[in-house]
Amino acid sequence: MTPPAGRNYAGPWRRTPGRLLGIGFVRLYQLTLSPLVGSHCRHLPTCSEYAYEAVARHGLWRGGWLGARRVARCGPFGKAGLDPVPHDHS
Repeated sequence: MTPPAGRNYAGPWRRTPGRLLGIGFVRLYQLTLSPLVGSHCRHLPTCSEYAYEAVARHGLWRGGWLGARRVARCGPFGKAGLDPVPHDHS
């Protein structure tokens, strides 16, 4: 499976107010703070791309939880590599 051409998730998702709010916060981070932090993420997709896709696909609450869990796993002793957003709601 090849990733989409853009930086963030390009698949279909419902544009609900909660999802738009969550996506807005992620994009705000990507445009303002992410360049200051630097690009040294060990995961693919990066944490902000993961959060964007999680919120778009699963909604604000579940996607936000998945994104927060991903950021918590990003510590210095965490694993690296491919870590896609889960497709199911379990």
